[in-house]
Amino acid sequence: MTHYAKVNQGRVIQVIVAEQEFIDNMIDNSPGVWIKTSYNTYGGVHYEPDSSHQIPSEDQTKSLRKNFATVGGVYDVVRDAFYESQPYPSWTLDETTCIWQPPVGHPGDGLYDWDEENQQWVQYSE
Repeated sequence: MTHYAKVNQGRVIQVIVAEQEFIDNMIDNSPGVWIKTSYNTYGGVHYEPDSSHQIPSEDQTKSLRKNFATVGGVYDVVRDAFYESQPYPSWTLDETTCIWQPPVGHPGDGLYDWDEENQQWVQYSE
């Protein structure tokens, strides 16, 4: 089985699991097109199933469209890539991975939230 994303005007509106034959023979009169997506692809790298994006696959031909499609996300036909909507105006899209990057790197030592007004990470207090 394979994952397919229904895309309408650059937005992912549905993701399903199906065989190619089902997609080829499906009668679907609603707007949009079905595009294959890979559940194990993140940042342009295909990972071994059930490895939590920790172990890259030996066969990188399985990597599809930069990231797994998510409902509400973007399909960029020029990049042939799926990615999330821009989370904050200051964040930029990494062209290689199609993952949004903050202007300041994440501290990495705890739970933080992005403060757009002050352009900084703010640690959650307990």
